[in-house]
Amino acid sequence: MMDKAVQNRIEERLLALPVVQYAWLEGGEIEFSQRVREICRRECPRYGTSWACPPAVGTVEECRERCGQYEGAFVFTTIAEVSDIENLEETLPTRRGHEAITGQIREIFRDCGLETLALSGNSCARCGKCAYPGEPCRHADSMIPCIEGYGIVVPLLAEKAGIAFENGRNIVTWFGLILWK
Repeated sequence: MMDKAVQNRIEERLLALPVVQYAWLEGGEIEFSQRVREICRRECPRYGTSWACPPAVGTVEECRERCGQYEGAFVFTTIAEVSDIENLEETLPTRRGHEAITGQIREIFRDCGLETLALSGNSCARCGKCAYPGEPCRHADSMIPCIEGYGIVVPLLAEKAGIAFENGRNIVTWFGLILWK
């Protein structure tokens, strides 16, 4: 369990960020599924093109083991309003703001002396063209892998955290996860 003073410092700094909901969980409460990974493989155009996505992040079992090394989890959401939730050309660019917030939250945890693993609602898009697979990641210490790419079942994560999975019509809900020790 996190020291209450550290948790209070983190929560105080979160007030400056547009975080909609958040919750603290034990690391062992996160559920993984090979089925989520299969959806990535079949449906995501980023599969096999990024260090932040499968297969580069490892197998679901390797991801589970990596996550299991952390004591706790902080799950949070940000939202973005769009005119048409089904228009990916409109919804996907809203992830940039969420990715920036995920990075800021990771830094808050690090500033409190915690080791972290940050995961976010989409594949890292820091570089215009990822170096994968021919060269190492250019920003390995700031790259943020995708939650689903790790095989994490986000609807179950939201349920365990008591966080809304959807926030209304034409509202994009982005999830972030900071694992800490």
